[in-house]
Amino acid sequence: MQASQLTDLVHDAIDDLKGRDVVTLDVTNLTDITDTMVIATGTSNRHVNAMVNEVVTQAKQAGLKPMGVEGADQGDWVLIDLGDVVVHVMREDARSYYELERLWSAPADESVHQDH
Repeated sequence: MQASQLTDLVHDAIDDLKGRDVVTLDVTNLTDITDTMVIATGTSNRHVNAMVNEVVTQAKQAGLKPMGVEGADQGDWVLIDLGDVVVHVMREDARSYYELERLWSAPADESVHQDH
Protein backbone atom coordinates (compact mmCIF):
# COMPACT_ATOMS: atom_id res chain seq x y z
CA MET A 1 0.00 0.00 0.00
CA GLN A 2 1.35 3.40 -0.95
CA ALA A 3 1.79 6.17 1.62
CA SER A 4 -1.06 8.22 0.13
CA GLN A 5 -3.44 5.25 0.38
CA LEU A 6 -2.32 4.59 3.93
CA THR A 7 -2.85 8.25 4.81
CA ASP A 8 -6.39 8.04 3.36
CA LEU A 9 -7.05 4.91 5.42
CA VAL A 10 -5.91 6.72 8.60
CA HIS A 11 -8.07 9.75 7.80
CA ASP A 12 -11.11 7.56 7.17
CA ALA A 13 -10.63 5.67 10.45
CA ILE A 14 -10.27 8.91 12.42
CA ASP A 15 -13.22 10.52 10.62
CA ASP A 16 -15.38 7.47 11.39
CA LEU A 17 -14.99 8.26 15.10
CA LYS A 18 -15.26 12.04 14.82
CA GLY A 19 -11.60 12.88 15.42
CA ARG A 20 -10.98 16.61 15.53
CA ASP A 21 -8.46 18.97 13.95
CA VAL A 22 -6.83 16.34 11.74
CA VAL A 23 -3.59 17.58 10.19
CA THR A 24 -1.32 15.77 7.74
CA LEU A 25 2.34 16.77 7.54
CA ASP A 26 4.82 15.76 4.85
CA VAL A 27 8.04 15.23 6.83
CA THR A 28 10.01 13.49 4.08
CA ASN A 29 12.70 16.19 4.08
CA LEU A 30 12.83 16.48 7.88
CA THR A 31 13.38 12.88 9.02
CA ASP A 32 14.33 9.41 7.82
CA ILE A 33 11.85 7.81 10.22
CA THR A 34 8.69 8.37 8.19
CA ASP A 35 7.28 10.28 5.24
CA THR A 36 3.98 11.46 6.67
CA MET A 37 2.62 12.34 10.09
CA VAL A 38 -1.06 12.53 10.84
CA ILE A 39 -2.09 14.36 14.01
CA ALA A 40 -5.61 14.24 15.43
CA THR A 41 -7.33 15.34 18.62
CA GLY A 42 -9.63 13.27 20.79
CA THR A 43 -11.99 14.66 23.41
CA SER A 44 -11.05 12.18 26.16
CA ASN A 45 -8.70 9.27 26.86
CA ARG A 46 -11.49 6.89 25.84
CA HIS A 47 -12.02 8.78 22.57
CA VAL A 48 -8.28 8.76 21.83
CA ASN A 49 -8.06 5.01 22.42
CA ALA A 50 -11.17 4.34 20.33
CA MET A 51 -9.64 6.20 17.38
CA VAL A 52 -6.34 4.35 17.82
CA ASN A 53 -8.15 1.01 17.88
CA GLU A 54 -10.05 1.95 14.71
CA VAL A 55 -6.86 2.94 12.87
CA VAL A 56 -5.15 -0.30 13.93
CA THR A 57 -8.20 -2.40 12.98
CA GLN A 58 -8.53 -0.82 9.54
CA ALA A 59 -4.77 -1.14 8.92
CA LYS A 60 -4.90 -4.84 9.81
CA GLN A 61 -7.94 -5.34 7.57
CA ALA A 62 -5.89 -3.81 4.74
CA GLY A 63 -3.13 -6.35 5.40
CA LEU A 64 -0.80 -4.05 7.34
CA LYS A 65 0.57 -4.74 10.77
CA PRO A 66 1.45 -1.65 12.80
CA MET A 67 5.13 -1.58 13.74
CA GLY A 68 4.17 -0.27 17.17
CA VAL A 69 1.59 1.50 19.30
CA GLU A 70 2.88 3.60 22.19
CA GLY A 71 0.99 5.40 24.94
CA ALA A 72 -2.31 3.53 24.81
CA ASP A 73 -2.11 2.80 28.55
CA GLN A 74 -2.46 6.50 29.36
CA GLY A 75 -4.58 7.54 26.39
CA ASP A 76 -3.32 11.13 26.54
CA TRP A 77 -1.04 10.83 23.50
CA VAL A 78 -0.89 7.65 21.46
CA LEU A 79 1.53 7.08 18.61
CA ILE A 80 0.85 4.49 15.91
CA ASP A 81 3.83 3.58 13.73
CA LEU A 82 2.63 2.38 10.34
CA GLY A 83 6.03 2.78 8.67
CA ASP A 84 5.55 5.41 5.97
CA VAL A 85 2.86 7.05 8.12
CA VAL A 86 3.11 7.84 11.83
CA VAL A 87 -0.14 8.76 13.56
CA HIS A 88 -0.36 10.89 16.71
CA VAL A 89 -3.75 10.86 18.44
CA MET A 90 -3.77 13.27 21.36
CA ARG A 91 -6.05 14.89 23.87
CA GLU A 92 -6.36 18.63 23.33
CA ASP A 93 -4.22 19.65 26.31
CA ALA A 94 -1.35 17.37 25.23
CA ARG A 95 -1.58 18.59 21.66
CA SER A 96 -1.45 22.23 22.75
CA TYR A 97 1.48 21.55 25.05
CA TYR A 98 3.69 19.64 22.58
CA GLU A 99 2.78 21.64 19.44
CA LEU A 100 3.86 18.90 17.02
CA GLU A 101 2.62 20.84 14.01
CA ARG A 102 4.99 23.68 14.79
CA LEU A 103 7.86 21.32 15.55
CA TRP A 104 7.50 19.25 12.36
CA SER A 105 6.56 22.13 10.07
CA ALA A 106 9.90 23.91 10.50
CA PRO A 107 11.62 24.52 7.15
CA ALA A 108 14.19 21.82 6.41
CA ASP A 109 16.91 24.38 5.67
CA GLU A 110 16.33 26.37 8.87
CA SER A 111 19.48 26.19 10.97
CA VAL A 112 19.46 25.66 14.69
CA HIS A 113 20.11 28.88 16.54
CA GLN A 114 22.98 28.57 18.98
CA ASP A 115 24.23 31.30 21.27
CA HIS A 116 27.98 31.94 20.98
